[in-house]
Amino acid sequence: MEITGLPQPPQVHRIPQFRYVDSIRWLPSISPFQKSLIVAFFDTDTSTPSLEIHSLSPSKTLSLLSCWNPPSRISSLKCTPSLIAASTFSGSLYCFSTAGKSLESVVAEPQVSVVGRDFHVGPIGGVDLMEGGSDCVSVGEDGRVNLVKLGFEGYHGKGNCRRVFDGNGLVSYTAVRWASPTEFVTGGCGFGLQWWDLRRPGSAVAQFKGNWDQGTTSGIIHSIDIHPSRKHTCLAGGSSGTVFAWDLRWQQEPIILSGVGTNENKTHSLSESDVWEVQYDSYIKSSSSSISSSRILPAMICSEDGILAVIEQGEEPLELLAEPCAINSFDIDRQNPSDVVCSLEWESIAILSRP
Repeated sequence: MEITGLPQPPQVHRIPQFRYVDSIRWLPSISPFQKSLIVAFFDTDTSTPSLEIHSLSPSKTLSLLSCWNPPSRISSLKCTPSLIAASTFSGSLYCFSTAGKSLESVVAEPQVSVVGRDFHVGPIGGVDLMEGGSDCVSVGEDGRVNLVKLGFEGYHGKGNCRRVFDGNGLVSYTAVRWASPTEFVTGGCGFGLQWWDLRRPGSAVAQFKGNWDQGTTSGIIHSIDIHPSRKHTCLAGGSSGTVFAWDLRWQQEPIILSGVGTNENKTHSLSESDVWEVQYDSYIKSSSSSISSSRILPAMICSEDGILAVIEQGEEPLELLAEPCAINSFDIDRQNPSDVVCSLEWESIAILSRP
């Protein structure tokens, strides 16, 4: 159901599907009237995964433009204005270039495929593409951190892959996010975060151990985001409704935005279930009249108990959507941040248009 208590609630359009929607992302468009989406589907009746590009009409109907069937179910999906990366539960990575291509041909076949036990063994927990670059970082449950350099000019192949770190199964990674062309952050079990610098190879250069949860839960990081203008601060969401920020300038204490922490600052717990995704929300302006570099900017989250909401440090959360099923993923349209797309566990896609 929609949240009706808001002064101006968003318009919500639901588009039923006949398959499970694993992940969904907006694709950049040259026109505000020609919106497109890339969607990772899974047909539970036939155990068939698919990666599809759809156009979204002004009347909120979807039209299939292109489709590709990966050999395994999609575990993570990321896009930049020129690249698409999709990882799988079988440990493979597939990358596509959108530069100079019509959307009807983008996912006809991957231009770079990275497969085999030398890459990942088991599910890839997360991938991320460098903005404006051609590097893809991947992390897996096997404890491996890999860097793939993509070359797309007339190139089809395996990509230039190198191992950044191998935990040999002693650690497990579930999320990753670039912070700069040489730095990225990983997350995994125990609400732990690791900051990596490719200029200083061998191990993470900074590490946050999430022992602040008072031992109530082991905790897993499901999603990470980093604001382009505040690359020293990492936003993370995970188990038990926990959303927090990790500031490299004060590495020992997290800034709790939702959930239970040991700090004395007041937090508003929005959900007690897993937070599947977090993203900074550029559409919402901070309620603080003086925004300091230490204040966490507004962020959007989705959760296992069906909540899509905006949270801000020290403020009551703003619920945008409350569903009777999990909201598995969402994406904010970077070209028009008032538009949000969500994938619902009950085989449906929701489009929100904020006033």
